[in-house]
This record gives sequence, C-alpha cells and structure tokens, in this order.
Amino acid sequence: MDSPQNQTNRIANRLALYQHQISPHSSPTKPNPTTTPKSIMAARDPITCHCLNTLTGTPAANLPVTLTLLSGPASGATFHATTNPDGRVANWKPVADETVPAILAGLETAETKTNWSVRFEVGPWYEAQGIESFWPEVEVKFTVKGRGREGEEGWRHYHVPVLLGPWNYSTYRGS
Repeated sequence: MDSPQNQTNRIANRLALYQHQISPHSSPTKPNPTTTPKSIMAARDPITCHCLNTLTGTPAANLPVTLTLLSGPASGATFHATTNPDGRVANWKPVADETVPAILAGLETAETKTNWSVRFEVGPWYEAQGIESFWPEVEVKFTVKGRGREGEEGWRHYHVPVLLGPWNYSTYRGS
C-alpha cells in the first residue's frame, strides 16, 4: 500500500499532466528548460518506461532501471530510477548534473536523432523474490527523434513498456 506522501505525489503528477493537456498553448514564446517551474518538469521526463511482471500479472514495483544516452552530444550520460508501485519511471535521477529534458532540449534541430538504452536489473529483482530468472538484465535500445521541448515542433514523448517474465520479455513503443 502506498504511503500518504506517495499517493499525494502520484495525484499531483497526474493533475499536472491533465492540466498541461487541457490548457491552451497560447504563448508564442518557447519554454526555457532552465526557467521552467520544477512542478511542471516533475510531471514526467520526455523518456519514460513501464514494466509489468507477467508471472504475477502485476506491476514490477521497486525494479532498478538505468537509462543511458548512447549517441549524441552528451553520449554516455547515465540516469537511474526505481520503478514506482505502478511499475513506472516518470523521472530519472542523473548521475551527473545533466537531466534528460536538458540534453534533448539542447539538440541542434527538431530532426536530430539520439540513441538510448534502458536497462532493467531483472536478475537480482527476481532473485530477491525467490524466483529463478533466465535474464540477469533486460536492455532495450531505441532512437529518439527531436529536441524534447514539449509544445515545440518535433517534440515527442517516448515511452518504453516492457512485459517481463522470468523466462521471456517483450517490448514496444508506448504512448
């Protein structure tokens, strides 16, 4: 069961997403990632993931996940997270000072492509539950196109869902 603080955070993040979806984008100015209020940026990063445990039919909660930029100006940038009770990662903790939105916002054009990897630490996670797993880790590599400045031309949200079992996994481009 979620703590009251976790429930409050989840509700606040959902409300921020809904508010953003229904509010008109009437401002002709471009958002500046360095001056965007933290409450808006906390809603979700441009790259998110979701993991469902097909063995139990439940979200894969508390699963360590690593996001790595494989190509681009900040190649090698690494971010960590642990899936929430719904098996989701909406925001990444940077190893250095750079954030996912800042890296994508700093790209030269809306057509720029970068390659990323999201790695789920499956083996230790299943082992902690007393379940044998064939996979020590599951890594999904994908290409992101665009700058990552929400509301601008070329912006896309990239969601990487994984259906995970101890003997199999599948993935697809989510929304």
